[in-house]
Amino acid sequence: MALFDGNKTLKRLQNRYRLVIMNDDTYEEVVTFKLTRMSVYVALSTIFVIMIGLTVVLVSFTNLKYYLPGYGSPAERKEYIQLKYRTDSLEREMQMKDQYLESIKKVLGGDMAVKKDTTVLKMPSVEKTDD
Repeated sequence: MALFDGNKTLKRLQNRYRLVIMNDDTYEEVVTFKLTRMSVYVALSTIFVIMIGLTVVLVSFTNLKYYLPGYGSPAERKEYIQLKYRTDSLEREMQMKDQYLESIKKVLGGDMAVKKDTTVLKMPSVEKTDD
């Protein structure tokens, strides 16, 4: 297995290349660039970071953020919370009414099983004194 040679990799990154843009009809050189692999990597990385930064700034500081799922205006959020509380209380009230109606059906139908309290209570004895 070959060992990693840092000097060789660094030399490859620093090799100079020439990029020439020519006019296809006249073969005239329009633009010439002298580049290294390192400069291309740095330029592409810089462009990538700038594009991400601009996208984040564009979304967070404009009205585009309201199109993201889960992000709404504060008024909509407050209304959503109020509706959630109201829905929860209505569900609880419906459950209580259902339980009440079931109890009434059992009583009217005679299905009510009466549980007798058979627990033994230990009562302190009260001594009577004749005064």
